[in-house]
Amino acid sequence: MVMNTIDAITLQKLFLAGAKRIEAKKEYINELNVFPVPDGDTGTNMSLTIMSAAREVSAIENPTIQVLAKAISSGSLRGARGNSGVILSQLFRGFTKEIQEHEEITVEIMAVAFERAVETAYKAVMKPKEGTILTVARGGADKAAELVGKTDDLVYFADEVIKHMDSVLAKTPDMLPVLKEAGVVDSGGQGLLEILKGAYDAMLGKEVDITIETSNTAAKSAGATSSETVDIKFGYCTEFIIMLEKEYTLNTEKDFKGYLESIGDSIVVVSDDDIVKVHVHTNDPGLAIQRALTYGSLTSMKIDNMREEHQEKLIKEAEKAQATTAEIKKDEPMKEVGFISVSIGEGVNEIFRGLGVDYLIEGGQTMNPSTEDMLNAIEQVNAKTIFILPNNKNIILAAEQAKQLTEDKEIIVIPTKTIPQGITAVINFVYDKSPEENTERMIEEMSRVKSGQVTYAVRDTTIDGKEIHQGNIMGIGDSAILTVGNAIHNTTVDLIKCLVDEDSELISLYYGEEVKEEDANKVAEEIMSAYPDVDVEVHSGGQPIYYYVLSVE
Repeated sequence: MVMNTIDAITLQKLFLAGAKRIEAKKEYINELNVFPVPDGDTGTNMSLTIMSAAREVSAIENPTIQVLAKAISSGSLRGARGNSGVILSQLFRGFTKEIQEHEEITVEIMAVAFERAVETAYKAVMKPKEGTILTVARGGADKAAELVGKTDDLVYFADEVIKHMDSVLAKTPDMLPVLKEAGVVDSGGQGLLEILKGAYDAMLGKEVDITIETSNTAAKSAGATSSETVDIKFGYCTEFIIMLEKEYTLNTEKDFKGYLESIGDSIVVVSDDDIVKVHVHTNDPGLAIQRALTYGSLTSMKIDNMREEHQEKLIKEAEKAQATTAEIKKDEPMKEVGFISVSIGEGVNEIFRGLGVDYLIEGGQTMNPSTEDMLNAIEQVNAKTIFILPNNKNIILAAEQAKQLTEDKEIIVIPTKTIPQGITAVINFVYDKSPEENTERMIEEMSRVKSGQVTYAVRDTTIDGKEIHQGNIMGIGDSAILTVGNAIHNTTVDLIKCLVDEDSELISLYYGEEVKEEDANKVAEEIMSAYPDVDVEVHSGGQPIYYYVLSVE
């Protein structure tokens, strides 16, 4: 079979065939992931990214190359999830920029489009790493360039390019030691090859299913409001600043926090020179205020009835359902600064809300939010400058991509990789400082936080010198798996001990929905016994999958 050109109808079929192939193979690709965590995996992210574009492409009845190029690029850019999904969307972006100038695609045009795709994807990644999807894509571009002038047959061209990319993929373990240790090839590179192989099957005339369902799996938005019934244990959100007039030591702060814990929850106490910022949910704000007055005078006092606010929110939601977002925003003055944060559970949601975050996007662990989720959140926050806290290293690129696609607001992505980093960043925001000063301050302060997560292994693997079996409990630090065991309690304690050092002052422990409060308190008691000079706070995080999320400062 010989094919010298690809027209719009053929391109539409090839793209949809590639999308269906990776959708069918996504679990196989997920199994190649080095980290055995129950997270948004490569196969899932790449599949959701391309399917976002495939839905747009499938809906085009009389396609042209130009129309298809726009649908592929915009659909994948907005639907991109995770690092692998964002890189895939950038490959499509570069590729379509080249082909949109033509009515038909030849070998020469295809080779140039491959090269432009690789250039665009490399530019999108701040620190490109070899042995990844980028390396496999570049191998394809190199082979494509080599074939120009040697053949006009796109079928032969595609076969040779795919074979070469397969050989490059096989070498990725030699480029990344972590792949060799786990005994796998790069999952992103494998995903890219599955897309091309699906397209190649369609090119050969094989019977390929290219029907695309219209349903879309999206990350759940917690938004600024929620119509869910909420059981509010402590009714008053109480905030104030203490202007210190008496000696205030670490022991004083520990005693103050202990008192606040006896009358409420969602406690945040931050000391900064001669002031102390306080946030607590309690049924008796007067008690918190009386104790605070023993340390100094109070300012910036704010008390909100959360039960009343919740009822008002339900009413407002019903009202807003009858009006468009644009109509509502016309009557609202734009504030200077707003915050969007990715979150993982109702307890953590409450903490972020209490700290002033305007919009929450849930799904940071098991379902990475897409660029479109970020764009929707940006649209909902009526502010001139918006700070985004991704709180997951696999979401930062999607947030950056949303920034690039936003023209009417200034977007600043604070590269938080964990929930504790996100909490620390927003706590250290100062309203009378410029966005640039706050960006520097937030990044500096979050870098002081050591984070940990405790979850279970979803597959057997060897990583960080540890042999891990499915079902093991893992304690994960900022850059490595630090502890592996069979018991949640012991693994959590061991993880904290790995993170604590002589400078540690505070441990914050957020327990998940599968952990009882009494069990979290037992962990805290053991740590306080081992480190009597370190303060330990226990919070209900409510997050799924991760038994504990913790920070050490």
